[in-house]
Amino acid sequence: MFIGHWAPAFAAAAISTDRPRLGTYFIAGQLVDWAFFPLFMAGIERARIVPGLTAMSSFDFYHMPYTHSLIGTAAFAVGFGLLVWWQFRSESGALLAGAVVLSHWLLDLLAHRPDLTLAGGGDKLGFGLWDHPAIEMPLELGITLVAFALYMRATTGRKAPAVLLLTVMLVAQAISWFGPQPVEYSPALPITALAAFAIVTALAFWTGKTRRTGRQALAADAAAG
Repeated sequence: MFIGHWAPAFAAAAISTDRPRLGTYFIAGQLVDWAFFPLFMAGIERARIVPGLTAMSSFDFYHMPYTHSLIGTAAFAVGFGLLVWWQFRSESGALLAGAVVLSHWLLDLLAHRPDLTLAGGGDKLGFGLWDHPAIEMPLELGITLVAFALYMRATTGRKAPAVLLLTVMLVAQAISWFGPQPVEYSPALPITALAAFAIVTALAFWTGKTRRTGRQALAADAAAG
């Protein structure tokens, strides 16, 4: 999964009754990957390039006990949820943000070959949809577009930032799917991934500032009055 990890972020922002808005949920959607790449570059978690490993990815994520175990992801979810509660004093926002973080592991479970764990060791899990592009591609596009449509329907405001956000996401996904697969490791790979996350997340923050749910609009009007 790539842009599919942001589908729960759109959904959470669509049903959110107050702050946080879209950008914060976008951080939640890829939080464990934001953590994985620095840990990977530091040699704490490990991956390697194995050309042809799966039909859609040549990355062998063979040691990710902190970010991509279920317990590890749950710890990130609790920590981020508490941070959201502390910043916004919103219990519903904290719960939604934590759920979005946790959704990352569940979506990876669908896509990855068996490289995920429950607690950092033992049997590795993964349903391996990366070996079945005819299933994985429509699934990832489908959940992303449906969640985006829900967000647009539940919010009002300028359309251009949201359309730009979706366009950049789709272009990034197309490059990931149809661009050349790496045959050897380069530091440019994690740096490029983090840069892509940063660009998309920045656009999500911009989009979130330009669109509001009905309740957010009422609260803003009440504050202004």
